[in-house]
Amino acid sequence: MATGKADDEYDYLFKVVLIGDSGVGKSNLLSRFTRNEFSLESKSTIGVEFATKSIQAEGKTIKAQIWDTAGQERYRAITSAYYRGAVGALLVYDITKHPTFENVERWLKELRDHADANTVRRAC
Repeated sequence: MATGKADDEYDYLFKVVLIGDSGVGKSNLLSRFTRNEFSLESKSTIGVEFATKSIQAEGKTIKAQIWDTAGQERYRAITSAYYRGAVGALLVYDITKHPTFENVERWLKELRDHADANTVRRAC
């Protein structure tokens, strides 16, 4: 008999956004963390995708809601809504594609412009 909480029961909900250029691996980070899957054949995200994973820590259930967005410029219109309510952001770049690293400053500026002041920021 299972004693865990139902998927919709949690003590804390944390929204984290993945940002970075198209093709850097944001979608694979999302699928590896939330579903333990990885695909070399993954396609570019169109619009926004999100998935959740519940984690137990110190007797509390934490529901992580991870949002992945398209890295292409044409999808930037969704920016403000995408960042709203996020407590953290992971800025992702590909070490084998130097231009994705060069664009980190642009992504940081967008994050500063649209995210809440208390959003935690990390680059990976």
